[in-house]
Amino acid sequence: MKADSVTEKAVKAILDKFAESYARRDLKSAMSLIAPDDDVVIYGTGADEKRVGQEAIKAQFERDWAQIEDPGLEYNWISISAAGNVAWVAIDAVLKAKVDGQNLRFQSRITMVLEKRGDRWLIMQGHFSFPDQSQFFD
Repeated sequence: MKADSVTEKAVKAILDKFAESYARRDLKSAMSLIAPDDDVVIYGTGADEKRVGQEAIKAQFERDWAQIEDPGLEYNWISISAAGNVAWVAIDAVLKAKVDGQNLRFQSRITMVLEKRGDRWLIMQGHFSFPDQSQFFD
């Protein structure tokens, strides 16, 4: 079900703060958006990037930032749905990074599940992927 305007605005603010935190390499800010639960999960784009719990997610952010310069996340399309205190999002995005002096842009897909606790929305699950570039259609 499509989120109401209040929920949509609040969740979009979390998504924007996540993108800003990631681009600034602000670990404290990024982690403040992640639920403190032991079963919080984020999947990255790498085959080995399944991170469960805050410490593992923190380590993944640090690993990402060690591998790239000038990180950035640009949202092109966002769908926000909700029921009660749970919201789920689907995003078409561009992951920007500088690797070995070369500016790169990767078309990306992101899904997240957030839960409202008190007056705060927290990320409970996240999944980041790159669309399969081997599929070409006319």
